[in-house]
Amino acid sequence: MAKQEDQFKKVLSHAKEYGYVFQSSEIYDGLSAVYDYAQNGVELKKNIREYWWKAMVQMHENIVGIDASILMHPTTWKASGHVDAFNDPLIDNKDSKKRYRADVLVEDFREKINEKIQKDITKAKKRFGDAFNEEEFRATNQNVLRRQKQIDEITVELTRVQEESDLAGFKQLIEDLGINCPVSGSKNWTEVKQFNLMFGTQIGASAESSTQVYLRPETAQGIFVNFLNVQKTGRMKIPFGIAQTGKAFRNEIVARQFIFRMREFEQMEMQFFVKPGTQKQWYDSWKETRLKWHLSLGMGAENYRFHDHDKLAHYADAAADIEFNFPFGFKELEGIHSRTDFDLKAHEEYSGKKLQYFDHEENKSYVPYVVETSIGLDRMFLAVFSKALQEEALDNGTSRTVLKLPAVLAPYKAAIFPLVKKDGLPEVAKQIVADLKWDFNVFYDEKDAVGKRYRRQDAAGTPFCITVDHDSLEDQSVTIRHRDTMEQKRVAIADLKDIIKAEVDVKTWLQKMEA
Repeated sequence: MAKQEDQFKKVLSHAKEYGYVFQSSEIYDGLSAVYDYAQNGVELKKNIREYWWKAMVQMHENIVGIDASILMHPTTWKASGHVDAFNDPLIDNKDSKKRYRADVLVEDFREKINEKIQKDITKAKKRFGDAFNEEEFRATNQNVLRRQKQIDEITVELTRVQEESDLAGFKQLIEDLGINCPVSGSKNWTEVKQFNLMFGTQIGASAESSTQVYLRPETAQGIFVNFLNVQKTGRMKIPFGIAQTGKAFRNEIVARQFIFRMREFEQMEMQFFVKPGTQKQWYDSWKETRLKWHLSLGMGAENYRFHDHDKLAHYADAAADIEFNFPFGFKELEGIHSRTDFDLKAHEEYSGKKLQYFDHEENKSYVPYVVETSIGLDRMFLAVFSKALQEEALDNGTSRTVLKLPAVLAPYKAAIFPLVKKDGLPEVAKQIVADLKWDFNVFYDEKDAVGKRYRRQDAAGTPFCITVDHDSLEDQSVTIRHRDTMEQKRVAIADLKDIIKAEVDVKTWLQKMEA
């Protein structure tokens, strides 16, 4: 746990030091759980968004995109259930004065038990080697069985209190488990209360004539209310999808873990409209497709896992999360949900307008079912950044800090250096920048010794460094250095574009999904 905390502190420090993420309005001591993406961060975020968009929209003939407004008619949120049911169960510790989400306290306690099981399994694997049978070990080891039983019992009770909104039962569960406040260590808890997460605001020329509206807490509803507009104008046939990226806002009282949980965040969502009765097939298909997208970035299959929801949302008949191994443990990165026909039917009811699809093959109209994929762009940023940040021991006894971002996502694809700031070398280096910048985001640096410049670009995540030296004036070649291996090669200036493209091209990376 201490190692995880140390790594997370390094992530926060590195993100600021190398221009990725700043505390919002920092000169005024900041605003809790609100962050600004800096010069490198905005590029990484844009590249992640584009990588998702190309895979989701450009590569699918039956998926199109929209950009719905943040402000929507207030009845939208009544129909969706957010006005009545968009609440978090909160509990305060009387000694630390800190507030927590009650469900997260229980889930974290349960995860600690699961971590003990994983430690037992890891030890057994080392002991028995190739002869180890994990399934048999889980079924026979008494410690594992005891802990798994405890996990199952917690899950059953957590599901019950959530489904029944049993706030007294929630507190009792926390007390029965002996959960301590992470800050004070005490068990002196208040009652559990529900808190609505939507931000309200007013629109209108005066206070008397203003209308209560909300900053959208999710992007999905903008897709649902435009379902028929898109279907008709795009002549879309079932099954088809509508994708959207954009800001959403939640008044998170227990915002924490840097950009993992913020009050203003960005979602990348796709609602896939299907024929009723086929939703299970499409749900399974999108689970597989989305995991392949994540794995295409090469961050390690062992860092992902599926978690089926214990408690389904009121609109769902199936739901699972793709969890990622963040520095603070496995947490939700993306959700795949079978939303049934709840949303379109609810908007039909509240608007009085039909939101149905006429199926020419069956010669009838019906309300489609929906399978949703929803990923937090900020969480994806944190997953990529935290996994990329590494400390490496080198053969010469020194070490380096390197940000091994997937090259396709890196803010700058190459940094170009003149060996010295004279003898015509800067002019050649700047001409290379001028040629490459049409195809790639590149960086020019002539300050300090080349070794220091290498280290600086390693830490910033730049995949290639290109050095112009005196020989370059004669043979029109340069030294190119790869960030991950530190390997250096002499190559022709004319070949630089093709060399860089081979490593950073979106097509090369996305084709891994088809392998």
